[in-house]
Amino acid sequence: MQSKKTILIKLFISTLYLSAFTFGGGYVIVTLMKKKFVDQYHWIEEEEMLDLIAIAQSSPGAIAVNGAIVVGYKLAGIAGVITAIIATILPPFLVISLISVFYQAFRDNLLVSRMLEGMQAGVGAVIASVVYEMFRGIIKGKDPASVFLMIGAFLASCILKINVIDIVIVCGLIGLFRARMDRKETKK
Repeated sequence: MQSKKTILIKLFISTLYLSAFTFGGGYVIVTLMKKKFVDQYHWIEEEEMLDLIAIAQSSPGAIAVNGAIVVGYKLAGIAGVITAIIATILPPFLVISLISVFYQAFRDNLLVSRMLEGMQAGVGAVIASVVYEMFRGIIKGKDPASVFLMIGAFLASCILKINVIDIVIVCGLIGLFRARMDRKETKK
């Protein structure tokens, strides 16, 4: 097992790198975090990463920071949280600070405008990849109730236009109910 110091250094460098080169929001960073922490470092199991991401998504705030918090805590406790937060917020803080100073020049620049449009297309593809990975993880579990819940949540959001917050709350309550029922079954 690696020392805590080594883990903190790798965590800092990894989250700093992911944050610095991830454009398009938190959902993009989720796939990259999975590749780094599950596939490359083997610090976290894939199913556990899905659980951590679910926690990050259901918590208020930016998913990139929330994801870094839960992964940092899992790996190194409070020191991991602080390390991951600093590394995650540092690149966007610096970039946004720089852009705000030169906002007028960036706003009217055709090259920057076209570059951002191109990046949006790439971000859409990465978000689709995240959806696919999460879908695959739920299907792999072969729990029909989870699959049904996922499809119901998708339909409620996309077709019925129900507020996402309401969907997350209802899904959380259903999860609590299922856990309670499973606990009763185990006691029998």
